Amino acid sequence: MAESLFQPSEIVSVVRAGVTARSPFEPAAHLRLAVAGQQVGWMPRVHADVLRRIPGMLGDGPPAEPDAVTLLPACTTFETRSAALATLARQLLDAGHVRGWRNELFAVTPALAAPAFAVVERAAARFLGLLTFASHMNGIIAGERAMWISRRSESKSVDPGMWDNLVAGGMPHGSHPLETLIRECDEESGIPPDLAGRAAPHGVIEVLREIPEGVQWEHVYIYDLTLPPDFVPVNRDGEVAEHRRIEPGALLAIMADRAMTVDATLVTLDTLIRRGWTPSAPPA
Repeated sequence: MAESLFQPSEIVSVVRAGVTARSPFEPAAHLRLAVAGQQVGWMPRVHADVLRRIPGMLGDGPPAEPDAVTLLPACTTFETRSAALATLARQLLDAGHVRGWRNELFAVTPALAAPAFAVVERAAARFLGLLTFASHMNGIIAGERAMWISRRSESKSVDPGMWDNLVAGGMPHGSHPLETLIRECDEESGIPPDLAGRAAPHGVIEVLREIPEGVQWEHVYIYDLTLPPDFVPVNRDGEVAEHRRIEPGALLAIMADRAMTVDATLVTLDTLIRRGWTPSAPPA
Protein backbone atom coordinates (compact mmCIF):
# COMPACT_ATOMS: atom_id res chain seq x y z
CA MET A 1 0.00 0.00 0.00
CA ALA A 2 1.27 3.47 -0.85
CA GLU A 3 2.34 5.68 2.02
CA SER A 4 0.07 8.56 2.97
CA LEU A 5 0.96 11.96 1.52
CA PHE A 6 -0.41 13.70 4.61
CA GLN A 7 1.54 14.77 7.66
CA PRO A 8 0.73 12.69 10.77
CA SER A 9 -0.43 15.79 12.65
CA GLU A 10 -3.11 16.57 10.05
CA ILE A 11 -4.35 13.14 9.06
CA VAL A 12 -7.33 13.01 11.45
CA SER A 13 -8.56 16.31 10.05
CA VAL A 14 -8.10 14.94 6.53
CA VAL A 15 -10.13 11.85 7.41
CA ARG A 16 -12.93 13.98 8.85
CA ALA A 17 -12.90 16.26 5.82
CA GLY A 18 -13.21 13.20 3.59
CA VAL A 19 -16.27 12.02 5.49
CA THR A 20 -17.86 15.46 5.17
CA ALA A 21 -17.14 15.59 1.43
CA ARG A 22 -18.79 12.18 0.98
CA SER A 23 -21.81 13.07 3.13
CA PRO A 24 -23.76 15.77 1.31
CA PHE A 25 -27.32 16.34 2.43
CA GLU A 26 -29.58 19.16 1.27
CA PRO A 27 -32.80 19.22 3.34
CA ALA A 28 -34.60 21.28 0.68
CA ALA A 29 -34.17 18.42 -1.81
CA HIS A 30 -35.99 16.03 0.50
CA LEU A 31 -39.34 15.56 2.20
CA ARG A 32 -39.90 14.33 5.71
CA LEU A 33 -41.56 10.95 5.30
CA ALA A 34 -44.08 10.23 8.05
CA VAL A 35 -46.38 7.46 9.20
CA ALA A 36 -49.11 8.25 11.72
CA GLY A 37 -47.55 11.67 12.28
CA GLN A 38 -44.05 10.34 13.11
CA GLN A 39 -41.04 10.81 10.84
CA VAL A 40 -39.60 7.56 9.52
CA GLY A 41 -37.48 8.85 6.66
CA TRP A 42 -36.04 11.58 4.45
CA MET A 43 -37.43 10.95 0.98
CA PRO A 44 -35.77 12.59 -2.03
CA ARG A 45 -38.30 14.81 -3.80
CA VAL A 46 -37.56 13.09 -7.11
CA HIS A 47 -38.46 9.74 -5.51
CA ALA A 48 -41.64 11.21 -4.10
CA ASP A 49 -42.60 12.12 -7.67
CA VAL A 50 -42.27 8.42 -8.57
CA LEU A 51 -44.48 7.34 -5.67
CA ARG A 52 -47.13 9.95 -6.39
CA ARG A 53 -47.83 8.13 -9.64
CA ILE A 54 -48.94 5.12 -7.61
CA PRO A 55 -52.46 5.62 -6.19
CA GLY A 56 -52.65 5.68 -2.40
CA MET A 57 -48.92 5.60 -1.79
CA LEU A 58 -48.33 9.18 -0.60
CA GLY A 59 -50.50 11.79 1.05
CA ASP A 60 -49.86 15.36 2.07
CA GLY A 61 -48.27 16.04 5.43
CA PRO A 62 -49.83 18.20 8.14
CA PRO A 63 -50.68 21.75 7.02
CA ALA A 64 -48.00 23.11 9.34
CA GLU A 65 -45.38 20.94 7.60
CA PRO A 66 -45.37 21.71 3.87
CA ASP A 67 -42.15 19.73 3.41
CA ALA A 68 -43.63 16.49 4.73
CA VAL A 69 -45.54 13.63 3.14
CA THR A 70 -47.42 10.71 4.65
CA LEU A 71 -46.68 7.16 3.57
CA LEU A 72 -49.75 5.02 2.82
CA PRO A 73 -52.26 7.39 4.46
CA ALA A 74 -55.19 5.03 3.97
CA CYS A 75 -53.46 2.05 5.61
CA THR A 76 -53.87 1.81 9.36
CA THR A 77 -52.32 -1.52 10.35
CA PHE A 78 -48.89 -3.14 10.27
CA GLU A 79 -50.21 -5.86 7.97
CA THR A 80 -51.80 -3.60 5.35
CA ARG A 81 -48.83 -1.25 5.22
CA SER A 82 -46.39 -4.15 4.92
CA ALA A 83 -48.40 -5.76 2.13
CA ALA A 84 -48.53 -2.48 0.19
CA LEU A 85 -44.79 -1.94 0.64
CA ALA A 86 -44.04 -5.47 -0.53
CA THR A 87 -45.87 -4.70 -3.77
CA LEU A 88 -44.14 -1.33 -4.05
CA ALA A 89 -40.68 -2.84 -3.60
CA ARG A 90 -41.30 -5.25 -6.49
CA GLN A 91 -42.57 -2.41 -8.67
CA LEU A 92 -39.45 -0.36 -7.90
CA LEU A 93 -37.24 -3.35 -8.70
CA ASP A 94 -39.01 -4.01 -12.00
CA ALA A 95 -38.69 -0.33 -12.94
CA GLY A 96 -34.96 -0.31 -12.18
CA HIS A 97 -35.24 2.08 -9.24
CA VAL A 98 -33.70 -0.37 -6.73
CA ARG A 99 -31.08 -3.08 -6.96
CA GLY A 100 -29.37 -5.62 -4.75
CA TRP A 101 -32.54 -7.45 -3.67
CA ARG A 102 -31.83 -9.03 -0.27
CA ASN A 103 -34.97 -10.96 0.79
CA GLU A 104 -34.50 -9.26 4.15
CA LEU A 105 -37.05 -7.05 5.89
CA PHE A 106 -36.24 -3.70 7.49
CA ALA A 107 -38.53 -1.91 9.91
CA VAL A 108 -40.42 1.26 9.03
CA THR A 109 -40.07 3.04 12.36
CA PRO A 110 -39.14 6.37 13.97
CA ALA A 111 -36.72 4.69 16.42
CA LEU A 112 -35.19 1.31 17.17
CA ALA A 113 -37.13 1.00 20.42
CA ALA A 114 -40.45 2.05 18.85
CA PRO A 115 -42.95 -0.46 17.44
CA ALA A 116 -42.59 -0.75 13.68
CA PHE A 117 -45.36 0.66 11.50
CA ALA A 118 -44.50 -1.85 8.75
CA VAL A 119 -41.66 -3.81 7.18
CA VAL A 120 -40.15 -3.43 3.72
CA GLU A 121 -37.60 -5.22 1.59
CA ARG A 122 -34.16 -3.92 2.51
CA ALA A 123 -33.31 -3.01 -1.09
CA ALA A 124 -36.07 -0.38 -1.10
CA ALA A 125 -35.20 1.27 2.24
CA ARG A 126 -32.72 3.81 0.87
CA PHE A 127 -34.93 4.68 -2.10
CA LEU A 128 -37.57 5.67 0.45
CA GLY A 129 -34.95 7.33 2.66
CA LEU A 130 -36.02 5.28 5.69
CA LEU A 131 -34.26 5.39 9.03
CA THR A 132 -32.28 2.15 9.29
CA PHE A 133 -30.00 0.57 11.88
CA ALA A 134 -26.69 -1.29 11.75
CA SER A 135 -24.09 -2.87 14.01
CA HIS A 136 -20.37 -2.34 13.31
CA MET A 137 -17.45 -3.86 15.17
CA ASN A 138 -13.78 -2.97 15.44
CA GLY A 139 -11.67 -6.10 15.77
CA ILE A 140 -8.88 -5.20 18.22
CA ILE A 141 -5.87 -7.51 18.50
CA ALA A 142 -5.06 -8.21 22.14
CA GLY A 143 -1.81 -6.72 23.38
CA GLU A 144 -1.08 -4.87 20.14
CA ARG A 145 -1.76 -1.48 18.56
CA ALA A 146 -3.41 -3.23 15.64
CA MET A 147 -6.81 -4.20 14.28
CA TRP A 148 -8.43 -6.46 11.72
CA ILE A 149 -10.41 -4.85 8.90
CA SER A 150 -12.23 -6.36 5.93
CA ARG A 151 -12.67 -5.46 2.28
CA ARG A 152 -16.12 -5.76 0.78
CA SER A 153 -16.67 -8.16 -2.09
CA GLU A 154 -16.77 -6.66 -5.57
CA SER A 155 -20.18 -8.29 -5.97
CA LYS A 156 -21.76 -6.17 -3.21
CA SER A 157 -24.45 -3.81 -4.49
CA VAL A 158 -23.34 -1.05 -2.09
CA ASP A 159 -19.72 0.14 -1.80
CA PRO A 160 -18.17 -2.84 -3.62
CA GLY A 161 -14.46 -3.37 -3.02
CA MET A 162 -14.19 -0.76 -0.27
CA TRP A 163 -12.62 -1.32 3.12
CA ASP A 164 -14.98 -1.89 6.03
CA ASN A 165 -14.95 -2.74 9.71
CA LEU A 166 -14.07 -6.31 10.56
CA VAL A 167 -17.79 -6.98 11.02
CA ALA A 168 -20.70 -4.80 9.90
CA GLY A 169 -24.29 -5.54 9.14
CA GLY A 170 -27.71 -3.99 8.74
CA MET A 171 -30.27 -4.74 11.42
CA PRO A 172 -33.37 -6.57 10.18
CA HIS A 173 -36.77 -6.05 11.73
CA GLY A 174 -37.05 -7.70 15.14
CA SER A 175 -33.31 -7.93 15.73
CA HIS A 176 -31.20 -6.36 18.49
CA PRO A 177 -27.82 -4.62 17.92
CA LEU A 178 -25.79 -7.29 19.73
CA GLU A 179 -27.85 -10.13 18.24
CA THR A 180 -27.20 -8.70 14.78
CA LEU A 181 -23.50 -8.40 15.55
CA ILE A 182 -23.15 -11.96 16.79
CA ARG A 183 -24.80 -13.30 13.64
CA GLU A 184 -22.62 -11.15 11.36
CA CYS A 185 -19.48 -12.12 13.30
CA ASP A 186 -20.01 -15.76 12.41
CA GLU A 187 -20.94 -15.11 8.78
CA GLU A 188 -18.32 -12.51 7.91
CA SER A 189 -15.31 -13.45 10.01
CA GLY A 190 -15.87 -16.87 11.58
CA ILE A 191 -15.97 -15.46 15.12
CA PRO A 192 -17.82 -17.93 17.38
CA PRO A 193 -20.86 -16.66 19.30
CA ASP A 194 -19.28 -17.05 22.75
CA LEU A 195 -16.42 -14.75 21.72
CA ALA A 196 -18.61 -12.33 19.72
CA GLY A 197 -20.89 -11.94 22.74
CA ARG A 198 -18.04 -10.25 24.62
CA ALA A 199 -18.07 -7.25 22.28
CA ALA A 200 -18.20 -3.99 24.22
CA PRO A 201 -20.70 -1.32 23.13
CA HIS A 202 -19.42 2.21 22.57
CA GLY A 203 -22.47 4.24 21.62
CA VAL A 204 -24.26 5.15 18.42
CA ILE A 205 -23.40 7.43 15.52
CA GLU A 206 -25.88 8.90 13.06
CA VAL A 207 -25.20 8.92 9.33
CA LEU A 208 -27.36 11.15 7.11
CA ARG A 209 -26.22 11.59 3.53
CA GLU A 210 -27.35 11.54 -0.06
CA ILE A 211 -26.26 8.46 -2.00
CA PRO A 212 -27.02 7.19 -5.52
CA GLU A 213 -29.76 4.90 -4.16
CA GLY A 214 -31.48 7.72 -2.29
CA VAL A 215 -30.64 8.50 1.32
CA GLN A 216 -28.59 6.71 3.95
CA TRP A 217 -30.13 7.71 7.26
CA GLU A 218 -28.70 5.20 9.67
CA HIS A 219 -28.05 4.78 13.36
CA VAL A 220 -24.83 2.77 13.63
CA TYR A 221 -24.17 0.89 16.88
CA ILE A 222 -20.45 0.75 17.64
CA TYR A 223 -18.74 -2.25 19.24
CA ASP A 224 -15.14 -3.19 20.00
CA LEU A 225 -14.07 -6.80 20.38
CA THR A 226 -10.66 -7.85 21.66
CA LEU A 227 -9.44 -10.85 19.67
CA PRO A 228 -6.69 -13.33 20.57
CA PRO A 229 -3.35 -12.53 18.87
CA ASP A 230 -3.48 -15.80 16.93
CA PHE A 231 -7.05 -15.35 15.69
CA VAL A 232 -7.38 -15.17 11.89
CA PRO A 233 -10.79 -14.19 10.42
CA VAL A 234 -12.43 -16.50 7.89
CA ASN A 235 -15.33 -15.32 5.75
CA ARG A 236 -18.28 -17.71 5.44
CA ASP A 237 -20.89 -15.86 3.37
CA GLY A 238 -18.90 -14.63 0.35
CA GLU A 239 -19.47 -10.95 1.18
CA VAL A 240 -15.85 -10.27 2.21
CA ALA A 241 -13.05 -10.27 -0.34
CA GLU A 242 -10.20 -10.23 2.19
CA HIS A 243 -9.23 -9.48 5.77
CA ARG A 244 -6.21 -7.42 6.72
CA ARG A 245 -4.30 -7.10 9.98
CA ILE A 246 -3.28 -3.46 10.14
CA GLU A 247 -1.62 -0.88 12.39
CA PRO A 248 -3.10 2.58 13.06
CA GLY A 249 -0.83 4.54 10.71
CA ALA A 250 -1.61 2.39 7.69
CA LEU A 251 -5.28 2.32 8.63
CA LEU A 252 -5.46 6.10 8.84
CA ALA A 253 -3.85 6.30 5.40
CA ILE A 254 -6.62 4.09 3.96
CA MET A 255 -9.24 6.29 5.59
CA ALA A 256 -7.58 9.50 4.39
CA ASP A 257 -7.57 8.10 0.84
CA ARG A 258 -11.36 7.58 1.17
CA ALA A 259 -10.93 3.87 0.46
CA MET A 260 -13.09 2.89 3.47
CA THR A 261 -16.85 3.30 3.61
CA VAL A 262 -18.18 6.40 5.34
CA ASP A 263 -19.85 4.57 8.20
CA ALA A 264 -16.86 2.29 8.78
CA THR A 265 -14.55 5.32 8.73
CA LEU A 266 -16.58 6.96 11.49
CA VAL A 267 -16.64 3.78 13.58
CA THR A 268 -12.91 3.18 13.10
CA LEU A 269 -11.95 6.75 13.88
CA ASP A 270 -14.03 6.55 17.06
CA THR A 271 -11.99 3.66 18.44
CA LEU A 272 -8.63 5.03 17.29
CA ILE A 273 -9.28 8.29 19.13
CA ARG A 274 -10.68 6.56 22.22
CA ARG A 275 -7.56 4.40 22.44
CA GLY A 276 -5.13 7.22 21.77
CA TRP A 277 -3.97 5.56 18.56
CA THR A 278 -4.01 8.74 16.46
CA PRO A 279 -1.07 11.11 16.08
CA SER A 280 -3.47 14.01 16.58
CA ALA A 281 -7.09 13.99 17.63
CA PRO A 282 -8.41 17.58 17.57
CA PRO A 283 -11.95 18.19 18.78
CA ALA A 284 -14.67 17.33 16.25
